[in-house]
Order: sequence, then structure tokens, then C-alpha cells
Amino acid sequence: MCRMAPMMWGCVTDFFTYETTKSVVVKSWPVGIVNRVVQLLIIIYFVCWVFLHEKAYQVTDTGIESSVMTKVKGFGKLNGRTVDVADFVVPTQGEAIFCIITKQIDTEKQEQGFCKENSKKYSCNTSADCEQFIGSYLGNGLITGNCLIGQNESRGKCEIEGWCPAENDTQAKSKPTLAVENFTIFIKNSVRFPLFNVTRGNFPPSMTKSYIKKCTYHPKDHPLCPIFRVGDVLNYTGQSTSTLSEGGEIGINIGWTCDLDQAIEKCQPSYSFTRLDKVFETNSLSKGYNFRYAKYYQTENGTEFRTLHKAFAIRFDIMVTGNAGKFNTVPTLINIVAAFTSVGLGTVLCDIILLNFLKGADRYKAKKFEEVSDSPTTDPKSQNDGGQLSIKREDRSEDSGALSIDQMV
Repeated sequence: MCRMAPMMWGCVTDFFTYETTKSVVVKSWPVGIVNRVVQLLIIIYFVCWVFLHEKAYQVTDTGIESSVMTKVKGFGKLNGRTVDVADFVVPTQGEAIFCIITKQIDTEKQEQGFCKENSKKYSCNTSADCEQFIGSYLGNGLITGNCLIGQNESRGKCEIEGWCPAENDTQAKSKPTLAVENFTIFIKNSVRFPLFNVTRGNFPPSMTKSYIKKCTYHPKDHPLCPIFRVGDVLNYTGQSTSTLSEGGEIGINIGWTCDLDQAIEKCQPSYSFTRLDKVFETNSLSKGYNFRYAKYYQTENGTEFRTLHKAFAIRFDIMVTGNAGKFNTVPTLINIVAAFTSVGLGTVLCDIILLNFLKGADRYKAKKFEEVSDSPTTDPKSQNDGGQLSIKREDRSEDSGALSIDQMV
């Protein structure tokens, strides 16, 4: 216990201490050059990158409000028939996500009833082979558990209840129609930056009706034209209708990056393109993109039937991103203070060099560090001062204030 008390008291006295800076002038060319170079690099970083490139003097609004409307135009051949956008495009309401069908498999004149499955998975010899599939939702209807075997067949197929005849999507698939590449996509986009109450659209004020009727988007020649040729969009992503024969997903990104300290007319969109499902391009489990839809009819006697379509399509996702910035005093002051504070890193680096790597490190330590105590001292020099403080020096010196150390290297 006797030994613990002095240790605890030492901890208390060490905690209640105060450190103040002391100016030591080191006349050394290498250290001085390192100090100024580090300070210069820090200043260049803050001026060129933080303030000019990142515009850290601005407050930024990234919570944009956006709307997108689309319209597709074009004609082509599909399964021997001439079709238009009402047949090609799903949905037709002009949404930000839509599909353009490139090919499809048709199963015509389906009626409600009982028939056999088409898939080899449902092959059977007896009804017992089909009972294991009862309750399965992977077929074209509800499995009844019966095995249907034709007169000239060695094996049969399980019976289903549903739309008959069952879809046969293993039939020879047609090639995708190339007419899709000449289709055009018209995009109408507006954004609002609520923080600044600024609203912009992707039609610049200088755009005329005659221009928009004949222009097609090109990243250099017509970067603001809102009409996109499907073939060009696919080329921008390194794709084509042949590489997307099983369908795919293409993203069209509209980017808004606006500096509201400049003229508002300079706040204009930029377009970029990517294949969103590229990660599944070589995946045999889920390759491409397809969906099914049906058209329903009714005979004169009231019997309902339908034509089932399995469509392979290119899905387009119109995505809008962006931000707007404007000068604000608070971030400007914060970054200016950070810049001035960071300039002091040059001093820290030079202290590390002086204290650890130069041959005059002991002299520098003696000049830089002193211990001042408020207890009386027996040092005659300190008593002559008439004060209560005592100074412990590692190297005796009569200097006060800024100390100078001549060439240390």
C-alpha cells in the first residue's frame, strides 16, 4: 500500500500537466527543403483537387426527383408477320422500363382441358411414375397422376389439366429479327434538385422541332439528342441482336452533374450505356431474358381459347442519377481550416527526421523539450528569477524564446 500511493500520486500529477509549443529554428537546408516541399504539395492538393476538382466549397444536393417517359417506334417481321410497336414493345405505356421483343415461340389455339405434357422430364411407363409430380408447379399445368401412352409409343407422358395443347418451347427457335436494331427510343426526362428548387429537362432551350425530327443520338455529333437508335445503343455496350439472341438487359443512364454557380443553361444531361446482366452472359442456368404472355379469343359458340407467346426480349432500364452543387460558406470555411491544419504535417515530418535520423538529434531534443515544475528549486539561476517555477534542461542554454540550431548535418 505504501508503494501504491506514490505511484497513484505520480499518475495524478502527470495527468494535470500542460504542454506548450516552443519555437526552435533549425538552419538545415535538407530539412528546410523537405518542410517546404511537403507544405507545397499539401497546398496544391487542397487547391487543385479539393477546391477546384471536388468543389468542396459547395453544398451538394444528391436527392434528385426525376420522371422518365419513353416512346419506341419501328416496324419489322416476326414469325412471318409484319408487326409494329404494339406487338414488339411490352409494356406500351411509355415507362422507364420496357422490353423490345426480338423473337418468340407461339403455341396457338390452346383451350382448357386435359392433355399430355411435352417435357421429357414427365415421361412415364405407368401412372405410378406420374404420381411423384403431383403438386409440381414446374410444368405447363396441374399433374393429374395419369400416364398417357399413344398407340405407337413405347413410353408415355404424364397428363396435365390446364391449357392444351401444352407449350413446347424446345421446338426449333427462330433467329432474332434484325429489324429491332433500326427501332428508335425517344426519352423524355426531367429532374428537380429540391435543395435549390431547380428543375431541368433533357431538351435544351435551343432544340427545335425540325432538329428533333431528324437527329439521332451520337456522343460527339449529337450528345443532347433524346432519340436513340437501338442498334447504336447495343454497339455502345459491345452487344448486338445476335449476341442477345436469348435476350438481355441494357441500361441507359442519364447523368446530371450541375454546377449552379455557373449559368443554369450549362446544367445538361450526359448519357452512358451498359449491359446490366453481363454477369449472367455465360451462365447456362439463367441466360438471357424471356417472359410469357397470352392473347385471348372466343369462338362463336362461346368457347375461350388463346395463343401463348414465349418472348425473348431486350429489356431497357432508364436510370437517372445526378447531383447539383452551389457555393456555401460553411463547407468553404471547414475546408480552409482543414487546409491550414494539414500544412502543419510538414512540421511533424521534419520533427520525425530531426529526432530520429540526423546526427544532431540529441542537440535538437535538448533544445525542443523542457520540463517546467511549479515546485521550488535549488538552482541559483532559477532562484534569481524570483519565481516559483523550475526548469530542467537536457542541455544548458541561456537562450529564451526562439532557439536556433545551426547546421545539424
